[in-house]
Amino acid sequence: MRSMRVPSPIRPSGRSRRGGVVGVLAALAAVAALLAVPAAPVQARAGGLDDPFYDYTGSTPLADLAPGTVLNTRTVPYSIQGLPLPITATQLLYRTEDALGRPVVNATTVVKPLVPLGEPKVLSYQSFYDSLNPADQPSTVIAGGQGLGAGNVNVETLIFAPALLAGFTINIPDTQGQQADFAAGPEYGVTTIDSLRAISRSDATGVGTSAKIGLLGYSGGAIASEWAAELVAERAPAIARRIVGTAIGGVLVKPSTNLHYISGSQVWAGVAPMALVGIARAYDLDLSPYVNARGRAIMKKLQNAPISQVLGFYPGLTWTDIAKKRYPTPESVPVYVRIANQLIMSTGGTPTSPMFIGQGTGGELEGTAAGGPGIGKGDGVMVAGDVRSLARRYCDRGVTLQYRQYPLSHFTTVALWLPEAYGWLLQRFAGVAAPSSCGSIAAGNSLAPISVER
Repeated sequence: MRSMRVPSPIRPSGRSRRGGVVGVLAALAAVAALLAVPAAPVQARAGGLDDPFYDYTGSTPLADLAPGTVLNTRTVPYSIQGLPLPITATQLLYRTEDALGRPVVNATTVVKPLVPLGEPKVLSYQSFYDSLNPADQPSTVIAGGQGLGAGNVNVETLIFAPALLAGFTINIPDTQGQQADFAAGPEYGVTTIDSLRAISRSDATGVGTSAKIGLLGYSGGAIASEWAAELVAERAPAIARRIVGTAIGGVLVKPSTNLHYISGSQVWAGVAPMALVGIARAYDLDLSPYVNARGRAIMKKLQNAPISQVLGFYPGLTWTDIAKKRYPTPESVPVYVRIANQLIMSTGGTPTSPMFIGQGTGGELEGTAAGGPGIGKGDGVMVAGDVRSLARRYCDRGVTLQYRQYPLSHFTTVALWLPEAYGWLLQRFAGVAAPSSCGSIAAGNSLAPISVER
C-alpha cells in the first residue's frame, strides 16, 4: 500500500550496579518542538493510521526541513495491551527519509527514568516488532494498541525495564517507518539515527545534545541498530561521537543468503514472502510479473501481517512454490538482485564505536537444516557464516569488536545473548575499554554482491 507516502516537491525516481542489573535481565530474557498549524498547510498522514498525532500539517515542505526536526509531541500513558501502566511516555513525530531517500515522517517513544541518576544517558532500544502493519509499531502499541501483532512490543518492555530503573532514558523508534517497510535495512538505520537527532532537539525528553548513547537490538532490532551504527558517521557525525557502543544479536547480514537458508524450513519459511512484501513496499517494486498464482495469494494475504501470523504457517515453502517457472531462483529476477545487494550490511559505512555481536547456530531446533556451501549453519533464520564475515570485515576496518557464538536457535539464543550484551553496554557507558575477539573469529561466507542468473 503506497498511497500514504508523504508528498515531496522533488520526488526521486527510485534510510556499582552491573551485577544486579545483568542478573535481572537474565531472568527477564528467559521469560521471553511543536509546530503551529498555519494557513495553507502541507498535509501528510503517516502509515494510514487514524490518529492525528501522525499528521504533519506544517506549511514548510518536509523536503525543506532538516532530518530529525520535531514535528509533533505528545505525552501518553505507557500501555500494555491497552492497559496503562503508572508511567508516561513522550512521543515525537519527526522528519526522516524512506528507503528511496524521500522525506517522510516517523515517530519515536521516549521513556524517562523514574529516578534520574547523574547526567542523562540514553539506551536506544530498537524493537523486533517485525510486522507489515503500521498498527504494530512501538509508538502505536505503547499509546494503547492491542492485539496479537502488538505482543512483541509488549514483551520487550521487560527487556529495557532494568535499564529504566538504573537511570537510563529509553528511546524506542518505529524503525520500519510509518509504512512498515519490513526488512528494508538501511531505512531502519536512518529512522533510528534521525530519532536520536529528534530526542536530542526536544526539550520534552530532557536528553540534550551531549548525553551518551548505546544501541541495543536483537533480530529486527539488530537490523536497525547495525545499520544505524554503520550509517551514522556520515549521516549524523555529532550523534556518532556520542555513541559508546552497539550490541546486536541474531543478525540479518546478507538477506539473499537467508532467503536460501530458510527455504523449505518448518517455522521460518513464510518470512521469505513477508520480506518480499516489505522490500517491494519500501523500494516501490512490482513483483507481480515474477510470482505465480500461489505467490500472489500469499503476498496479498501478508500485506498487513505481523510475524506472529507467519511463523510456522507456511512449513516447507520454497521459492519455486511462489515464483513462475521462468524464474527458478531469486537471482534470476534482476530487480531483486539490485535491491538485495543494497541490503548487505557493511556496504553503507563503518561503525566508529565498539560493537558486541552474538549469533546462534542451532537452527535445527526451529526446523531449519544447515545450508550447503556458502550458507552453513544458522539459528533458524540468520546465517552464522554471514555474521562472522561481517565481524571480521569490521575488525579489518579497525572496529573494536567482540563476537560470541551460541549453540542455540534464534528464539533461545536471546537468553544467553541479552545478559552479555547488556553487561557489555554498561561497561561502555562506564568508560571501560572494550574487549576484542578480532583475532579469533572463524572464517565465514562471502559477502560479495550477488549476480543475475541468466
